Amino acid sequence: MERRSPSSPPVIPNATAPVRQRKLKGWLLLLLTGLGLGAGATLAVPRLREWVANGQRPAPLQGLPTESAHEPPLGPQPRPDGPAPPGMVWIPGGTFRMGTTDTNRHFFDAPEHEVEVGGFWMDETEVTNEQFAAFVKATGYVTVAEQKPTLESIRAGLPPGTPDPPPEVLVPGSLVFTPPPGPVPNHHSYWWKWVPGACWKHPEGPGSDIAGRMNHPVVHVAWPDAVAYAKWAGKRLPTEAEWEFAARGGLVGKKYVWGDEPPDEGGKWRCNIWQGEFPYLNTKADGYVRTAPVKSYPPNAFGLYDMAGNVWEWCSDWYRHDYYFSSPRRNPTGPPSSFDPQEPNPLTPKRVTRGGSFLCSDGFCSRYKPYGRGRDEMDSGQSHVGFRCVKDK
Repeated sequence: MERRSPSSPPVIPNATAPVRQRKLKGWLLLLLTGLGLGAGATLAVPRLREWVANGQRPAPLQGLPTESAHEPPLGPQPRPDGPAPPGMVWIPGGTFRMGTTDTNRHFFDAPEHEVEVGGFWMDETEVTNEQFAAFVKATGYVTVAEQKPTLESIRAGLPPGTPDPPPEVLVPGSLVFTPPPGPVPNHHSYWWKWVPGACWKHPEGPGSDIAGRMNHPVVHVAWPDAVAYAKWAGKRLPTEAEWEFAARGGLVGKKYVWGDEPPDEGGKWRCNIWQGEFPYLNTKADGYVRTAPVKSYPPNAFGLYDMAGNVWEWCSDWYRHDYYFSSPRRNPTGPPSSFDPQEPNPLTPKRVTRGGSFLCSDGFCSRYKPYGRGRDEMDSGQSHVGFRCVKDK
């Protein structure tokens, strides 16, 4: 199905995102319990590395598709006849090594394993404010960040004993990166702030807007928001395996989506990431402090822009820290459910994000590399999270 025009009726069943349970919860955990967003990664990674180093494996996951040993491997698939869908490029698919042996403590993408994916179309850029605005105009869609959270839904997702938030903060809003004035302890609560009124139209909160940023990637979109847009456009979110295959651009064993050269080799920046002292001083050497317009940097070998940095991108897969040990070889679509042992509630629903953002750097998270994994709660929109779509041939 081709993308619908802004005048076409919506094809989504409800023009409002499902009532959220976790958007304000992230704010509460930051301020009330001291549990930072994503802080568990530093605890989960050593266990993964220990398993790999010792040749150990966790118990196999149940509920994954079975595979036949007699199926021929998937090779690159020819581009379908006819014109390309607007703004999309053909990704031929094939076999590649997914994950990494990188021992950086910020990576939770072990072990490296062989994966096959079929061919598909992929948006050449992240979905922009202009594109998302067309979707909202056509459907009347209301994002998660624009909805008022309920006390009941917040309580359902919080650890026992967490104080209720005061009624005056039960308002629509989102998490915004807010740099502190100087050096701070290495904890997310020092640079992430819950900002009432922050949403895709007001990325830094009330008083900010997207005028002059229509060609920037849309942010503050939760996973249901991205899925709703994709359905309207006649597309879907990529699987994690599809995303990584596309990001590598046919390169084998390279450190970055463009090769092994540093991001600023030759004095020309190749991606939008952090320069300077995180989180308080960004020297803006790459030209931008927050998001950059799409196509500001050279594409990878497949013709895809911003597969490193700018904004994290939602994938369709549930997140499990140990999934790679059980991942099917052919067209893996992720585990049957979410599990993150570093959450107060390990079953908190999370989806995989990929690509890193303008907050990544080799001195902090480093996950703007093609194998770098992220994970976020499904109803969590933040000022550095966006998405792009794919389409089956």
